[in-house]
Amino acid sequence: MLKVATLASGSSGNCAVVSDGRVHILIDAGVSTRRISQGLKALGLELRHISGVLITHEHIDHVAALPVMCRQMDAPLFTAEGTAYELCRKWGGLEERFRVFEPGQRFAVQGVEIGTFATSHDCACPSGFSVTDGKRKLALCTDTGVITPEAREGVRGAHTLIGEFNYDPEMLRTGPYPIHLQNRIRGDRGHLSNQMGGELAAWAVEQGAERILLAHLSQENNRPDIALEAARRALDGLGLRDGDVEVLAAPRNEATEWFEV
Repeated sequence: MLKVATLASGSSGNCAVVSDGRVHILIDAGVSTRRISQGLKALGLELRHISGVLITHEHIDHVAALPVMCRQMDAPLFTAEGTAYELCRKWGGLEERFRVFEPGQRFAVQGVEIGTFATSHDCACPSGFSVTDGKRKLALCTDTGVITPEAREGVRGAHTLIGEFNYDPEMLRTGPYPIHLQNRIRGDRGHLSNQMGGELAAWAVEQGAERILLAHLSQENNRPDIALEAARRALDGLGLRDGDVEVLAAPRNEATEWFEV
């Protein structure tokens, strides 16, 4: 049975774990090693159980734990070549840990199949991921300013989507961020708004998704209730019945329980 939990989700740090009960894979490691260890412990795991770490891109809210975490476990790091290059420039000694790919390639981590797809973000080579045990499929798509064609294909057929709902446009416009930062966030290499996240969620549901987990919400420019309402509005026109799709917001600072993918 494939299952997933988020350990942290938001502009201040991101980490998720997916498991088939035998193979346990982290997706990003953007909070402290201590917090990741605590989150894993609550799920019945330890760092030594991790079989691999998938890294979407090199921004600190997705990689903060890597130097310390890599001293405490032996798992390989899977990321795009450009991302690996940037991380090796930042932190020496990690070179041998990386297994690089080009977005669009597929590979396996101890029998669990990983799909990769290109996203659009202001970094070296951003990627999203799908994970499948051959029966169920998870897709994670965050940190992208637009929904790329590759992302649509990567999300197609996912039973659970962890999708970005980064900002509410009105909160961003009237909030504390200077205009240049606002423009960066809403640009094509920035983040998905609630409305764009809703579009991706609706696409995923049309392709068979049964659960949408809203992720990477901005602390300053969004609220869970606003993001959830945007997601529900996006799904309203699909003719769904109560219980067809579960829609949840990933908490910022706490681990969730396991969700069956």
